[in-house]
Amino acid sequence: MSREVRHARYPFFSAAREAVRAADLSLFGLVDRDAPAVERARERVERALTAGTTAPEEPDRWDPTDDLLSYPIARILVSLLDDGTAVKKYAAAEAATAAERFETDFASDDDGLRSVERVGVTREEVLEEFGIDAEPELESERRRASRGRGWYRVALETYLTYSDPDWGDDWRLVNREVAAGRVRIEQAELDRLVEEAVRRRVAEGLPFDVRERNPDLADALEPTLASVRQLLTAGHAPTSGVGVVEPSLFPPCVKALLERSRGGERLSPESRFALTAFLVAIGLDGETIASVAGVDEEAATTQVEFLRDREGVQYPSPSCATMQAYGDCVNRDDRCERITHPLSYYKTAIEANDAGAAGPVETAEASDER
Repeated sequence: MSREVRHARYPFFSAAREAVRAADLSLFGLVDRDAPAVERARERVERALTAGTTAPEEPDRWDPTDDLLSYPIARILVSLLDDGTAVKKYAAAEAATAAERFETDFASDDDGLRSVERVGVTREEVLEEFGIDAEPELESERRRASRGRGWYRVALETYLTYSDPDWGDDWRLVNREVAAGRVRIEQAELDRLVEEAVRRRVAEGLPFDVRERNPDLADALEPTLASVRQLLTAGHAPTSGVGVVEPSLFPPCVKALLERSRGGERLSPESRFALTAFLVAIGLDGETIASVAGVDEEAATTQVEFLRDREGVQYPSPSCATMQAYGDCVNRDDRCERITHPLSYYKTAIEANDAGAAGPVETAEASDER
């Protein structure tokens, strides 16, 4: 059982992929009979796109086999979306989820908490899995208990392969200590290289042409794909550009979500995404969103960072059609009948409010002149 759990936790490991191949299961058969792995795959992709994680919302809901089999199906769904942003978000979410699990596993290993049925992995196993050549500094290892940090010497090739110049000046080779073909880095930095290695492995080969390889499978996945596609409203989400934050003019759906969130209700992942994406689009940062919505600031800031890529481009907030699909399109008014996106509602409301405010002022001024 421990092996199955480990495969489910790290489905991109070579052993896990081999286990799927050895099972010789028909993915079409799984989809055709609507197996639990299909629903988990849908959740996997939707959580990746909306929350930056592929961890299940309810951890105990899925057995290890369903969780493992959901990974290849999720890759098929992402490929069928044929959207570069979705691929990037999905791979980053799988890597971020793995990084959190690695951290837990490594901490357990350091504490000597080894069970007979080990489901976690050691740092050494992960480094070997990705061919990352890193050696701990022995002196630093002896001081780790007092300093809480460790140092490693990573092969120059490994460092250049997995580090990204966009991570900041600290990662530039000229700012590193290099000796005998190895780069000195902290343990936390090594973990970041590992996360990048996971991201690249997940992204490798995505998207692929599912319809050309298996048109029947693509057709069978259409109902599941339709749900995921609703998250991809790129090209339909108007840019905000309003420069105004006036909650009283928010669309009814956003007002309702805010009220539920401030009341302490735990929103569904889709609803949380819809609310946060709207607030990000009108210019709010994580701290402000946390205050307005009554949520944890760290969680809000993390999602804000996830919703914007490194160029600052925002992942689009859901359209009215998507809000309807979520069940969050409520308290519709007359303006709702004339728009197709919550941001359009808000911009129209701002413009109408400004026009209404300008009228009386102009009339008063004219009266004074007379």
